[in-house]
Amino acid sequence: MATEFGVLADLLGAWRAAFDERRVDDIVALFAEDALFQGLSPALLEGSAQIRTYYENVPAGMRAEVEVLRSRTLGPEAVAGFAAVTFRPRTGDPQPVRLSVVAQHLGTGWRIRAYHVSRTA
Repeated sequence: MATEFGVLADLLGAWRAAFDERRVDDIVALFAEDALFQGLSPALLEGSAQIRTYYENVPAGMRAEVEVLRSRTLGPEAVAGFAAVTFRPRTGDPQPVRLSVVAQHLGTGWRIRAYHVSRTA
């Protein structure tokens, strides 16, 4: 298995590229079918359909910068970690957040099982 840091860096790098280019199908494909999701809205989401709706409603022109900060192996095919993410809208102030992610290797590759964003002070 690749290092847990490399797994998260690759997975979040793919997420960032799809997010910046507003490729919702590609974003959703990075999540497990039954993923738990807490984005910037207060809603607790679960599953591909709800995650799709969330990303379809992200304002056009929003971009993200991602830096993996910490990672840990949870088991033979599961990793977790924290990242610093800065969302940059087309206009307005950047929104720095912390992201916690749990990823699992499913038959077709690494997928995000849990995604939680919290605002930074």
